[in-house]
Amino acid sequence: MKDNRNTAFGWILFSGVIALGASSISSMYFHADDSELPEGAEPGFFIQADEEEGAADAGPPFANLLAAGSASAGEAIFAKCTACHTIAQGGANGIGPNLWGVLGKPIGKHAAGFAYSSALSGHGGDWTYENMDSWLTSPKAFANGTKMSFAGLSKAEDRANVILYLLENGGGPPLPAPVAEDAAEGEEDADSPGEGPGAVEGAETGEAEAASAMGADQPVAEDAAATNPEG
Repeated sequence: MKDNRNTAFGWILFSGVIALGASSISSMYFHADDSELPEGAEPGFFIQADEEEGAADAGPPFANLLAAGSASAGEAIFAKCTACHTIAQGGANGIGPNLWGVLGKPIGKHAAGFAYSSALSGHGGDWTYENMDSWLTSPKAFANGTKMSFAGLSKAEDRANVILYLLENGGGPPLPAPVAEDAAEGEEDADSPGEGPGAVEGAETGEAEAASAMGADQPVAEDAAATNPEG
């Protein structure tokens, strides 16, 4: 009985030694403890994402949104700001400063008597259209430490309309000129050869080439007309 027990323990011990040795050998062979690939080895599969995938659409230039915007639409959006701000000329400061004529004025200094945060009063610069757009996008990102708790307006069209409403109440610098639409696509179409009609049976070679050239020019004219906003 004792011999059988010793034999069983011996087999168990032998099996453990074999398992430990196999684990050590496999780890060495497959480099299980090495985070780097063995020399000459290549990864089996990579997922390559498009460089532009997930990029946010920049949208039209902000100057174009200002040109196409509406002060009346901005007034409706500004209604959510009236809990803290007045905008009438001579209006009192509230939780936030009065905003009459704020555009073009020094940042954090335009409303006399208002206690601006040091983050805003020390920011520097003027309330340009670009700065106002950044401020309305995210006040905390524009001036970290500002007392203004408003999260911001995520839609560029809404920001443009609010700025136009501010401009209507007290004026400001001239609006930036709209940016002309890029005509590069039309130029690329113009540079690419068009598909002209084939040679007419019995026509001379020169006439066929002339007809082909006329056919190639026709799509270019159509493309140029399509890219002309006044056309």
